[in-house]
Amino acid sequence: MEPIRPDQEEIKDHKEDNPALSKVIERNIRTLINLRQKAAREQNIQDRIADAFTSFSGHMIFVYVHVVWFSVWILLNTGRLGVNPFDPFPYGLLTMIVSLEAIFLSTFVLISQNRQSKESENRADLDLHIGLLTEHELTRVLQMLDAIQEKMGIEDHEESELADLEMETKPEDVLAEIARLQQRAQGKKHINSKTLKQAETFSPEA
Repeated sequence: MEPIRPDQEEIKDHKEDNPALSKVIERNIRTLINLRQKAAREQNIQDRIADAFTSFSGHMIFVYVHVVWFSVWILLNTGRLGVNPFDPFPYGLLTMIVSLEAIFLSTFVLISQNRQSKESENRADLDLHIGLLTEHELTRVLQMLDAIQEKMGIEDHEESELADLEMETKPEDVLAEIARLQQRAQGKKHINSKTLKQAETFSPEA
């Protein structure tokens, strides 16, 4: 079976890689870029329109356009340019248009945020999976090292944390402990504030 040889385009592409980075890092960077490009290609027309409006509204050009628009609108409705005012003060038509624009713009922003939150959840799930896999692998490595150490007759130091590190960490246990400590801290804060109020109530006046 002949080994797979990279084509000329791939070889030319890798020639520009940073020599200070390992091949694994370069591969991971390319994988992330490919995943982002794939996600962008899979977007429907509604998501692309929402992203386009959201991106445009997040730049200073959006502010400049509105400054020019409002200035021209107000100037035309003063009657100084020989134009009959079509929206005199307090500019009810302009207010209605801006209100409608704000409604649609906020909707586009929410659509983009919902899509980005889904992507963030997927990345968080991937990070959690990789973290749990790494913790499981490190636990197994520590157990193997402990077995080798025991076979070689090497004694552990009295303050060694190897036994604690060899315990496999379960995410549900960590979350339960975090919740317990947070409730305990909130309970202490409530008791301290209550004690302080009582002390202020019964303290003699100066």
